[in-house]
Amino acid sequence: MNRSKELTKLYYTIGEVAEMFDVSKSLIRYWESEFSVLKPHKNSKGDRRFTKQNIDQLELIYHLVKERGFTLEGAKKEIRGNKNKHLKKKKILSTLQSIRAGLQDLRAEL
Repeated sequence: MNRSKELTKLYYTIGEVAEMFDVSKSLIRYWESEFSVLKPHKNSKGDRRFTKQNIDQLELIYHLVKERGFTLEGAKKEIRGNKNKHLKKKKILSTLQSIRAGLQDLRAEL
């Protein structure tokens, strides 16, 4: 699932992000403490503000941990070792999903 495709705002709250991934806010905070690549902005009150890039990072973490069943240590190693590979794969999947959606729209019009 490509959550970042539908993002229109500059910043998202932790509640909005937790809802996107159907996880608890505490899990998002825990992943933030465990994964050094995940650093959301904080406002003057200390509230987390997630950008599209943060959500992309969370999407990768979610995919590795929740969908593929990696341990946290395994996911950290995978991100460190194959970051470019995962980014390319994600971009290709996103492009293919866009093409598929376009073809389905075209099919519906015929």
